[in-house]
Amino acid sequence: MIVLLIARNTFREATRDRLLAGVLGAGVLMLAVTQVLSPLAMGEGRRLTVDLGLSGISVLGLLVVLMVGTSLVAKELERRTIFNLLSRPISRPSYLVGKWVGLSATLWIVVLGQGLALCALLAARGDGAFAPGVLQGMVMAGLELMVMTSLAVLCSALSTPLLSALYTLGFYVVGQWSYDLRAFAAKFPAVLRGVLEVTANLAPNLPLFNARTLAAGGHTTTWEHLLIALAYAVVYSGCVLCLAAAAFESRDFK
Repeated sequence: MIVLLIARNTFREATRDRLLAGVLGAGVLMLAVTQVLSPLAMGEGRRLTVDLGLSGISVLGLLVVLMVGTSLVAKELERRTIFNLLSRPISRPSYLVGKWVGLSATLWIVVLGQGLALCALLAARGDGAFAPGVLQGMVMAGLELMVMTSLAVLCSALSTPLLSALYTLGFYVVGQWSYDLRAFAAKFPAVLRGVLEVTANLAPNLPLFNARTLAAGGHTTTWEHLLIALAYAVVYSGCVLCLAAAAFESRDFK
């Protein structure tokens, strides 16, 4: 119950932020730009619309994570409200999990809003058959953002907003290139190869959530892939939140 209360307050605060309205507006503008560029796409206007539309969901969602998620704890410290919260029978792990749930719910609103707008645009173009792939890509993007939110909560519990944003962005970049990093590691001596492989294994496996290419071609992924992605997002986020809780327990706010 305490987790849900913190999540609700976080959700209400995030949805009232002007940044959220700006992100949704930017998503609609991006879809409009794809229609302007469609005649220049050499007959690939539909693919351009789907690919950029789904990419926009991930990028704009990441922007929300970087702008809001990395300052979750810092805002409470600045307002001195965290002392009132933690003086009540609220455990620090519950506080962090509530923050993660609230911000994740906000990101799902962003994902659903932009995803449904993309589906409506495709239907208006007569490409409604691409909607199932788009919906799957939308779900994958939401799971990816859940993972990134857990990392933002971890960084926010340990550092300042600026450093937290940089760390979270670093996790995102490494996670996107994790497969290539493993292949690249094979060309190095044993010690350095081991370091790179450990880094690639600890980083989030973000390519697992990339369904844009399939959706742009009018295809869908398998249910097994969706279930694996869901399980990975839940397990990885849970592990990261456990680390965040352990670090947050030892943090002194005096």
